[in-house]
Amino acid sequence: MNKSKDFLRAIVDEDLKSGKYKEIVTRFPPEPNGFPHIGHAKSIYINFGIARDFKGHCNLRMDDTDPSKEDTKYVEALKDAVQWLGFDWGDNLYFTSNYFPRIYDYAIKLIKMGKAYVDSLSEEEIRLYRGTVTEAGKRSKYANRSIEENLDLFERMKNGEFKDGEHVLRAKIDMSAPNMKMRDPLLYRIRHAHHFRTGDDWCIYPMYDFAHCLSDYIEGVSHSICTLEFENNRAIYDWVLDTLKLEPPRPYQHEFARLGINYTVMSKRKLLELVEGGQVSGWDDPRMPTIAGYKRRGYTPESILNFCEQIGIAKANSMVDVSQLEFCIRDDLNKKVPRVMCVLDPIKVVIENYDRYEEIDASYYPHDVPKEGSRKLPFSKEIYIERGDFMQNPPKGYFRLTPTQPVRLKHAYIISCSEVVKDSNGNITEIKARYYPESKSGSDTSGIKVKSAIQWVSAKEAKRVEVRLYDRLFLAEAPEGVEDINPNSLKIIKNALVEPAVISEKPDVRFQFEREGYFYADPVDYSDEKPVFNKIVGLKDSWGKKAKSVKPKPQSKKLHVEGEVAPMSEVEQKLFDNYTKNLGLNSEISNTLARDEQLSHFFKEALCEFNSPIGIANIIANEVARELKDKRVDDLKFTPKQLAQLVKIVENGTISNKISKQVFEEMVKTGENPSQIVQTKGLVQISDPAKIEPIIDEIIAKNPDNVAKFRAGNTKLLGFFVGLVLKNTGGKANPKVVNELVAKKLNT
Repeated sequence: MNKSKDFLRAIVDEDLKSGKYKEIVTRFPPEPNGFPHIGHAKSIYINFGIARDFKGHCNLRMDDTDPSKEDTKYVEALKDAVQWLGFDWGDNLYFTSNYFPRIYDYAIKLIKMGKAYVDSLSEEEIRLYRGTVTEAGKRSKYANRSIEENLDLFERMKNGEFKDGEHVLRAKIDMSAPNMKMRDPLLYRIRHAHHFRTGDDWCIYPMYDFAHCLSDYIEGVSHSICTLEFENNRAIYDWVLDTLKLEPPRPYQHEFARLGINYTVMSKRKLLELVEGGQVSGWDDPRMPTIAGYKRRGYTPESILNFCEQIGIAKANSMVDVSQLEFCIRDDLNKKVPRVMCVLDPIKVVIENYDRYEEIDASYYPHDVPKEGSRKLPFSKEIYIERGDFMQNPPKGYFRLTPTQPVRLKHAYIISCSEVVKDSNGNITEIKARYYPESKSGSDTSGIKVKSAIQWVSAKEAKRVEVRLYDRLFLAEAPEGVEDINPNSLKIIKNALVEPAVISEKPDVRFQFEREGYFYADPVDYSDEKPVFNKIVGLKDSWGKKAKSVKPKPQSKKLHVEGEVAPMSEVEQKLFDNYTKNLGLNSEISNTLARDEQLSHFFKEALCEFNSPIGIANIIANEVARELKDKRVDDLKFTPKQLAQLVKIVENGTISNKISKQVFEEMVKTGENPSQIVQTKGLVQISDPAKIEPIIDEIIAKNPDNVAKFRAGNTKLLGFFVGLVLKNTGGKANPKVVNELVAKKLNT
């Protein structure tokens, strides 16, 4: 067990010492509606890791309560991810659907206690009745139904007598609760859909907040560890277990900061859009942030676990630089993989004074890697080198082969250029060279000084391979989706050449192609007839040169100090309490504002202009905070009043959330009022159906296959069509109107 405990392990340790639990039982409870991503890896690492460290066990439980989205293939992907990362659930594989009968019985018990009722309001009415963060909600008139009527209706819901959405079961708690999650939350809804495990046995399915805590209790879970977005749900978790007066010991929920990585999306909805929209080849595309994608690209389980250890376990959300993950795989492979030679853009070199064949002994590893291993390198009269390793008119500081500058062939001899052969267009087709017999590596007595060694392969023995060069999937540091995709995220080289030892090895071995990066034989497409190698990561963080906003790569392995964040001062704590209790902000945003005097003052000033605490707080804690990283409030070109005006025109529907980011960027540059920016640039949100419908018609006409799939039952494609409409309008179309119009047209 780690000597320095993070705050979760400190809680577990204290609970054991106090006798609260005899055994530690955690759980990893994913929804089987998509492939697990790097964020799930962090959760797996925490839940299985804590169970291991405290000699308990971790359950793998599929939260299969929404039959419209779930599939067996996702179950298998989740199981594979856990096993690949090196964890074992033993006999503790469960499904929430295992407990449907017991969860139903608990619902009956709540109804008999007068703590739950069948509501017949529409979905829109339920939303309106819930109120706002500053106004209490209004309880449904159906809450006055008798226990007998509720029991009858709930059984008839179960028997399939009603349509989807006709009724729901709700807890009867408090419609004026400050925590809006506690305003009579939904416990059950009707879903006439085939479940991949229970078939058509059920027509009603429990909501997450009801099923989750009861599943934890049934399984004997001690610590229900989840991410911060479920912090407000903890009140429901406790209410259900306490109200049902379940026998102790009972589980308790604890939250940690979810993983956010720049240049990456981890919304399963957005990832599904990429898959179904054809922007990637599938869930296991090596550019995807899924475990299957990292696995296929060539990442190692150790590198993912090292990354999770480095970022630590915190209570406040933050954004991790993707270069830190890349550092972890680079650091792991540097100590493990053999170095070999590959030529991606070959140009032939004929060594005129060499007339024999030999095999050169070459080590796989440099002197500073404590591993042994070597291979025989074929060397002959004709070889290939990288086209970029020769220049006729080189710039200053170019140390490779030129007409006047010799170079070493790595592991072999020094050569010099004697003639350049060109075609009729002036393109170099061949280089004639001479070698120096006394210059062989390891026994060089030639006295010739060179400043560089280049890779090469023997022309006759080299093997032709396909190389896939992967770069980051998104160009934007905080990508929204398809519109931010990097068009150069994949480059395929069909005719690269590798030394023969690469092919003679097992295809699941990783290599460092010298001076190019780390590569892995693609486990799906690789064959003896067509060897395919995926680029895992480059030798250096080259992206940092392309985008100045990316931080430098980590230089030490321990980049995060584990433990709780520093305690707040009395003033900060008062601000935090006011933000969470009176203004309805979540704890993450409140924490950010309360701890920063500039941000809290900016928030106060903006709120005086427009009373929208959540809208203003979100943009200050994210966008304004980013601007204040290296400057003071006085240096900003825009004012709190202008920021409040921006939030106001978003909330009154003048512009969309997406366009608001564009307006904010202009405010940062010019200090111009947001309304003026919107007018000048023509950014007013389009809500007129007459302007939106022709765009929808055109997109539907261009995508007949996806239209057919949608009408055949694949309703997930709705997001695909909506995304295309928003993209075609530059993000100016009203998303709500687009959703309604697209759904209407696809269903006619």
